[in-house]
Amino acid sequence: MLTLTENAGTVVSDLVARASETDTAGLRILQGDNRFDIAIADAPAPTEIVVERQGARVFMDAPVAQVLDEMTLDAVITPEGDIRFALAPQL
Repeated sequence: MLTLTENAGTVVSDLVARASETDTAGLRILQGDNRFDIAIADAPAPTEIVVERQGARVFMDAPVAQVLDEMTLDAVITPEGDIRFALAPQL
């Protein structure tokens, strides 16, 4: 199952808290064209898989979860204030 680094957990929690006032909100990972897209969602869809770390919630459907099964999501904030997410194989 997808895991989150400590940094990713913190960034996702902060990002979601700024964008939504619901305690069920999270970051949704969607399959895009040759990439993954992300969006803030107020709650997971009934069929979505939810990954949690330190209060951060990530939602994805089963096909995305299967692709990301042995991956780790990391996040950094650049000096310019941009958020960069990256995926790497789990160690």
